[in-house]
Amino acid sequence: MRIVIDTNVLVAALRSRKGASFQIISILPERLYQPMLSVPLVLEYEDVLKREIHGLDTRDIDAILNMVAKYSKHVKIYYLWRPFFQDAKDDMLLELALAGQAEAIITFNVKDFKQVKSKFGIDIIQPRYFWQTIKNKRKNESVFFRITKLSKKRRFKSSAERRCIVKSVVRNCNC
Repeated sequence: MRIVIDTNVLVAALRSRKGASFQIISILPERLYQPMLSVPLVLEYEDVLKREIHGLDTRDIDAILNMVAKYSKHVKIYYLWRPFFQDAKDDMLLELALAGQAEAIITFNVKDFKQVKSKFGIDIIQPRYFWQTIKNKRKNESVFFRITKLSKKRRFKSSAERRCIVKSVVRNCNC
């Protein structure tokens, strides 16, 4: 899933380890989703994080930004949709989402983006709902890998036996 992560989600991730925002950022290396980045968005991330996050020095913030950049798709924006929103920074997110063909924008600021879904077909999702989607995806992949592992260990005599094994794996899954 291709997404754009709003700055407020990154700020929330660095302020608390308990929320969905932190979980979303911490699983970037698993590549369960594909974040999109543009030069203006990276500059905004850097400006806001270095101004608002206390308790982390600039090297820590640079390391986090490098990690985000490493696992993101870099998108060049050739066409500007401005002004679409009252806030130019929201325009920047929309332009990135359109240029990168993102399926969703992850933000706490859902009300300002309400017309985006109807006009452009891009979902606007709060971090907690996106995290639920990712958790379900991880669970399904985990179940699939356990079933595949069982299948390789032994040959099934019938499809009924295979279905029985699949049901038992899904029922006992601890993921």
